[in-house]
Amino acid sequence: MSTRRQVVLDTETTGLDWRTGDRVIEIGCVVMQGRQVTSERYHVYLNPERVIDPGAVAIHGLTDEFLSDKPKFRDVAGEFVEFVRDAQLIIHNASFDVGFLNNELTKVGLPSLLELCGCEAIDTLKEARNMRPGRKNSLDALCNEFGVDNSNRQWHGALLDAELLAEVYLAMTRGQNSLAMDFTGTRHRDQASRAARPSVRLLKATPEELADHQRVLAEVAKESKGKCLWQTLEPATEGH
Repeated sequence: MSTRRQVVLDTETTGLDWRTGDRVIEIGCVVMQGRQVTSERYHVYLNPERVIDPGAVAIHGLTDEFLSDKPKFRDVAGEFVEFVRDAQLIIHNASFDVGFLNNELTKVGLPSLLELCGCEAIDTLKEARNMRPGRKNSLDALCNEFGVDNSNRQWHGALLDAELLAEVYLAMTRGQNSLAMDFTGTRHRDQASRAARPSVRLLKATPEELADHQRVLAEVAKESKGKCLWQTLEPATEGH
């Protein structure tokens, strides 16, 4: 079992594309250690210094007015970096959040998430698509699939969604860490099963028994007017 610190991360944004000027307005993180969700959290609302698209507001409910007095990303960049540094990130649709966060980090002259964490994020959307091809793999769909209670999810929220994703990820990957042990255990069980089987004695018919057998077949052939099927069969080939 991996003991590496894992950070389940989600963001909310002003729109869909950082390349056109959209910004991060909320970051939520949940820490897992040894496949256990801990109480350690990171959560912040951010002033994006731009207007939020109405379509985005309809999804997360965060308004320009609500965010007007919140810190800007440059104000919290240092604490965010320290929170995620050297962690294994777990993100649903990772390319979206990573793209936005790398854009924010670049604006303040800080390294990318890949440089900070030392590896690419685990993308639960990609994993779910591999596991459930052709099916809906939104966070809500995965909560329903794996029995994670998402009844409080009235709006998309970074911290709530990170908490839900942590439970979904654990359900999706349950048992993976013990695959090697399962194969070993199966091999040992097979060996034990073979060892426990009783030895089989091979008994051959005596000449007298073979003679009695041929006599019975002759009587059957006589009664069936030469239609005794057993006498027409060739002896079985050895090994088949």
